[in-house]
Amino acid sequence: MTRASDSEREATVSHLREAAAEGRLDVEELVDRIDAAYAATTRAELEPLTADLPAASGATMAAPAPRGATSFVLSIFGGSDRAGRWRVAERLRVVNIFGGADLDLREATLTAPEVQITVISIFGGSDIVVPEGVHVELSSFALFGGDKLKLGGAEAAPGAPIVHVRCVSIFGGTDVVTKRGRAKRGLPGPPAPPRLP
Repeated sequence: MTRASDSEREATVSHLREAAAEGRLDVEELVDRIDAAYAATTRAELEPLTADLPAASGATMAAPAPRGATSFVLSIFGGSDRAGRWRVAERLRVVNIFGGADLDLREATLTAPEVQITVISIFGGSDIVVPEGVHVELSSFALFGGDKLKLGGAEAAPGAPIVHVRCVSIFGGTDVVTKRGRAKRGLPGPPAPPRLP
């Protein structure tokens, strides 16, 4: 077997990131495949990571976000949650006024390798869930409120997606947390706890 070079691993990661920007991989799938690419020692280990994707087009990641990506969420006296399979624009703005918008990125598709989420909360807030293996940065200003960053799991690999969260919270707050991914479709989940008589 032929050993993989650093440039072949980087080319695979670039191909994966391009596929994710096109909506072919969600965040969790992208992180898993990037981890596997950097751990690969042979070409044979790299090949299956992109076998189900079209050939790389060589397009740059600076291209505009595809249509249909969410770029603005507004919650006034209510909630506007996002979860499951949804597309996140390169710049997402969230405004909460006496309300909240919870964002779950575990099955989302990021349209760029770096995404910036700006959350403005007045008497409201957001919970943002990111999968393990994603770089997350939080910068915030809070007045009579608070913003928290609580990440768990292994450190993100080089080339993993980056999520920048910027918050302004007045009588409110935003929590950014890591949660393990949901059970993959077609794979058995954890066993059910025993039922008590």
